[in-house]
Amino acid sequence: GLVAYAAFKEHCSFFPMSGRLIEEFAEELKAYKTSKGTIQFAIDKPLPAALVKKMVRARIAQNEMKKTMA
Repeated sequence: GLVAYAAFKEHCSFFPMSGRLIEEFAEELKAYKTSKGTIQFAIDKPLPAALVKKMVRARIAQNEMKKTMA
């Protein structure tokens, strides 16, 4: 999968499907609770659209790299 998201009672989560991306974007994600595979944010304070777009583009690039290495 490319990316995923989920809504829970107390928060929402964005799953970039890559722990490496969470590390790469650590500075931009410092205001959010993160773990190895998820970024949590308050329902009323969504992730900035520009950041989500950058992360999705980075995931696409990761997937393209995997294709060329296969």
